Amino acid sequence: MHPILVAQATLPAATAATPSLPGFIPGSRGSLMLDVVFLAMFLVVPVLLTSVYLVKYRQQYKLHKQIQLVLGTVLLLAVGAFEIDMRFFTDWEALAAPSPFFDAASKWTCPVGLSLIIHLSFAIPTLLVWIVVIVCALRNYPCPPVPGPHSVWHRRWGMIATAGMVLTAVTGWIFYYLAFVATK
Repeated sequence: MHPILVAQATLPAATAATPSLPGFIPGSRGSLMLDVVFLAMFLVVPVLLTSVYLVKYRQQYKLHKQIQLVLGTVLLLAVGAFEIDMRFFTDWEALAAPSPFFDAASKWTCPVGLSLIIHLSFAIPTLLVWIVVIVCALRNYPCPPVPGPHSVWHRRWGMIATAGMVLTAVTGWIFYYLAFVATK
């Protein structure tokens, strides 16, 4: 057997023996972590856009850097906690079962599955791009940060990362509604 498949097969799946904590959004079947991430993105997107505004129109380079480092750290920790919860505690498919948009027999071709695939197609590259943008900025800008030779690259890829984060949020909200709010 392929070593990757062996390692993957030995990971425990979310089961009734390891239930997730229930969520707190009224009318939702989401777990605590699903609800936290769902609502957190309503804060992350405006803060991110404010940070871009501050650097682009107010030349607040140091504040932009501070906001991006805080957002990056918070999101990295949140995504880590979210992934642990999804892998070991939350059976998202069971929570989505009452949705008219979910069909366990065709999990990846029903609207919930397709919305998750679309969401992940933004979320994963955005995470990687954002990490690269932050690391390159830390390596290439002086302290305190001021425009320089790296600025053109940073501006282009920073806007790609920003667009990716907005699309990650929007597609995540759509997935959340289809899977955990809509009922038959």
